[in-house]
Amino acid sequence: MNLLFLTFGDNIKNHYQANFAILSFLKGKAGISNIYVFTDHPQYYAHYQEHVQAVAVTEAQLQEWKGPYDFFWRVKIKAIEEVMLKHTDTPLVYLDADTFLYGDITMLKDPLARGEALMHVQEGPLSQLKSKTEQKMWSQVKGLRVGETEIGAGHAMWNAGVVAIPAAQNTAAVALALHLCDTMCQRNVTRRLIEQFSLSVALAETYPMQPANAFIGHYWGNKEQWSEEISRFFLESHLKAYSVAQDIERIRHFNFKQFAMIRRIKKTRQRLTKAIDTLFPPKETLFLGGSEESR
Repeated sequence: MNLLFLTFGDNIKNHYQANFAILSFLKGKAGISNIYVFTDHPQYYAHYQEHVQAVAVTEAQLQEWKGPYDFFWRVKIKAIEEVMLKHTDTPLVYLDADTFLYGDITMLKDPLARGEALMHVQEGPLSQLKSKTEQKMWSQVKGLRVGETEIGAGHAMWNAGVVAIPAAQNTAAVALALHLCDTMCQRNVTRRLIEQFSLSVALAETYPMQPANAFIGHYWGNKEQWSEEISRFFLESHLKAYSVAQDIERIRHFNFKQFAMIRRIKKTRQRLTKAIDTLFPPKETLFLGGSEESR
């Protein structure tokens, strides 16, 4: 199987998260043919150049992938298609940067070999989800027909942090996902979850579906704690000049259960923290070559 990551932009956290995710798969690399990273910063993946193909994506390529409705997350589906067309007989696993493999990789390989698709976790039928965005989206798409597919109450939303597609019928599944995505964009469906729902519907229409959360972590709801720990991991690696092989051994012993995947902080607390920072700024500041400022 092939792995695919997408990382764009100057925020280095996205890149060291992807490096950590890659490293977690290298500890169980048996059965992985290629690891692709499509990125506008390939230099951040040079350390793993023996294991990773960092593919530089230009702004023109990104613009083309966004499609006629200029929808950024359509890029995810197009990147999946790009790798799939190079390796039509090989299963493909797309992963968000904020994921990691903590279980046995055979739990991923075996369903794919049986012709089962995986996404990270099922969030429930779109028709039953409770957020305002999801309710609005359901009102916009119920009964929508795209080709032979009609969106109904049973179509579930799956989390797209993991998108694993078997080799059989892969091009048909991705073509349907693109068709769904473009149709929803054309009809001005609320955009935040379009690519996620497109992949959810397309894979469910094509394959039996399985969740991947029993062996792949996805810390989208607690990036702050995980980013701090991952930066500490790589800082130690840099200062001690560890090799890739040594980092692979270190991650074998990493405690993946030490932090939650989701950690919700009440908005009241966030507002109070912001207000306190505004009301009580630093008492004094001093810059090199400058003058001291005090209150």
